[in-house]
Amino acid sequence: MLVSSMHKYKSLLVSTVTVFSLAMSASFAYPVHAETVMQKVKRTGVLTAGTSKDAIPFAYVNSKGQSVGYSIDMLVMIKEQLEKEFGKKIQLKLVKLSPAERIPQVRERKVDIVCDASSFTWERDRQVDFSVSYAVTGTQLLVKKDSTLGTPESLLGKRVGVLPQTTNEQVIRKVQPKTQLVYFKNRNEAYNALQQGKIHAFASDGILSEGWLQLQKNHDAFKIVPDRPFSREGIACMVPENNSRFLDSVNFALIKFMQGFVNGNPRNIEIFDRSFGAKGTIFLNQDLRDLAIETMQLVIESRQEIPENDL
Repeated sequence: MLVSSMHKYKSLLVSTVTVFSLAMSASFAYPVHAETVMQKVKRTGVLTAGTSKDAIPFAYVNSKGQSVGYSIDMLVMIKEQLEKEFGKKIQLKLVKLSPAERIPQVRERKVDIVCDASSFTWERDRQVDFSVSYAVTGTQLLVKKDSTLGTPESLLGKRVGVLPQTTNEQVIRKVQPKTQLVYFKNRNEAYNALQQGKIHAFASDGILSEGWLQLQKNHDAFKIVPDRPFSREGIACMVPENNSRFLDSVNFALIKFMQGFVNGNPRNIEIFDRSFGAKGTIFLNQDLRDLAIETMQLVIESRQEIPENDL
């Protein structure tokens, strides 16, 4: 009887240890955060945001070494919304990330949010949550002026530069599976490779390529093709999953900005024009400006209108 009891005890002990070990392994693989983003920001007074250093005009480093751009301005809007909700000042801490670092940093809670030039995909949505879209872009090719590239057929066997783990990589792979993809760590490396003839094209968000092109002295030596992008994608912020209250605040801040812009709020118009106006980082012609406004209106109309006293 005693031996039988001891045997049962050992079996139970082994089972318990096994379950505990599996639980510990799972916790390391999928870290559980008891503190929400809102609780963390309220406690520390700091909103840590991942962004880019070369995604002109959304998030980039200017000649003074400062992080600037349309997405940075959106982060300021989000910070101000949190300040209003918490009733105290919040510091915005920016962390520069590569495209491949964005989702891991959000998942591991090393950053509270990422706002750069990220676009929604279902694969990404399984790992993080997305805000409403505050801009629209699409995959296009930056090529030399005399290039004949522009159709899926023309990319057969051609060397096309991409940044890893971007929607641009996925789109080109889908458009022409027999393209030779060449990977670069950042956009500047790809731009240099294109100028040196090491690649035939660089696939990126059309608006990012336009931003780079308009800042070049020899911009006439390049062009962006095709006229109609291979894809149409909404640019949004990424936040950790299971943080609905934080996502609500992020969405409220973004929609409040867009509604203010559409309604003619001077500050919001100034923010938009700083990136996309006649004297902005890049210039959007009237057709593209109308498209941006139309996109904003669609987002606004999908939600209840924000009262004037909250704008």
